[in-house]
Amino acid sequence: MLMAGVLAGCGSGGGGSDSGTITAYVYGDDAVKVQQAAVETFNKTSKVKVKLVPVPGADYVNKLRSAMGSPSAPDVFFNWGGGSIKPYVDSGDLVDLTSTVKNDATLKDGFIPSIMTAGGLEGKIYGVPMRGMQPVMLFYNKTLFAEHKIEPPKTWEDLQAAIKTFKTAGIIPFALGGSEKWPELMWMEYLLDRIGGPEVFKKIQDGDSDGWGDPAVLKTARTVKELIDQGAFGKNFNSVDYGSGAAPTLLSKGKAAMHLMGSWEYSTQLGKAPEFAKKDLGWTAFPTVAGGVGDPANVVGNPTNYWSVNARTKHKDTAIAFLKTMASKTYAQALVDNGDVPTTSNAASMLSGSPNPEFATDQYEMVEKAPSFTLSWDQALESQYATPLLTEISKLFAGKTSPEQFVEAMKAAK
Repeated sequence: MLMAGVLAGCGSGGGGSDSGTITAYVYGDDAVKVQQAAVETFNKTSKVKVKLVPVPGADYVNKLRSAMGSPSAPDVFFNWGGGSIKPYVDSGDLVDLTSTVKNDATLKDGFIPSIMTAGGLEGKIYGVPMRGMQPVMLFYNKTLFAEHKIEPPKTWEDLQAAIKTFKTAGIIPFALGGSEKWPELMWMEYLLDRIGGPEVFKKIQDGDSDGWGDPAVLKTARTVKELIDQGAFGKNFNSVDYGSGAAPTLLSKGKAAMHLMGSWEYSTQLGKAPEFAKKDLGWTAFPTVAGGVGDPANVVGNPTNYWSVNARTKHKDTAIAFLKTMASKTYAQALVDNGDVPTTSNAASMLSGSPNPEFATDQYEMVEKAPSFTLSWDQALESQYATPLLTEISKLFAGKTSPEQFVEAMKAAK
């Protein structure tokens, strides 16, 4: 009852009673101040005003779902792209922005192409980027690599050699928060991309669960098992988490040499071990895999977050005009000032003012040069598929299921 009351008061819905207002739902976290400033600037010159409604993060998905089925649905809303919007696409609730982007220079040229593509479905664009990029990167302890006279791995052979070197020295090669399932997912995502290319998962994302039967999926699962059997993650990774800082601490304390993690690892280390973050934290791309067909420049992770437009809005033109401001230099600069790396094509020149210009620039160039940016699987798929996926990956890493059983379980998840 309380939620219904809150939602009923949230604004115009698909136009609502106030014809001069559109409502925009946004994930209510610390970064929302950037969107609030953008709304205030837009409203100074727009006849139809935008009303921003920050929804607490833990409540966001459920409140959006409830609101979208009501008369007070938002005109514009924050999302993660991919599977997070599929139910709304399937029910015809979203504006297909493909032709709008194609025919509007601001939108067409304003963002890194792989980012714009990553948030869509079946080749169509339903969202415009509105926050920073978060690629998964291979972080490493510079001091440990220097002490053992080796370079960060560029190939799978390099990675194997590094595992052997660090294991011999009594150092865990890779920190891994295995008690939480999502850090394990990152290994599957990159390995499948490097082995089979992004097309394999794209097929699955587009609704063909038989894609799990692609030989590249089985090879990915077998490669994971090889890494576990080699001791690449140590013996106790299933009891290590990320949320409390256990996995990052292994890296900063020199107990682990590397950590595959989203780009937020830098800010995590800066908060927990500032001296390490500034002096000893290194980063690089995920290595190539021998015989794989995936482009070594591809990345996986969270491309960004997106604004989508409700198909029932009475102010489609205003909504799109607001979305276009996300490509502006002013908005990109606000993201940089907040420690984010924008996905706009004009961002490179602004990164010198970020908290760590070198890291921000490397991150931006990695994404800018990526032919493909695969959205994290647990966000790319609807929850009815993402939940069993995380469960099966956890079982694979824990040794409770074989690579062959993993494939069969995922093929059966229909």
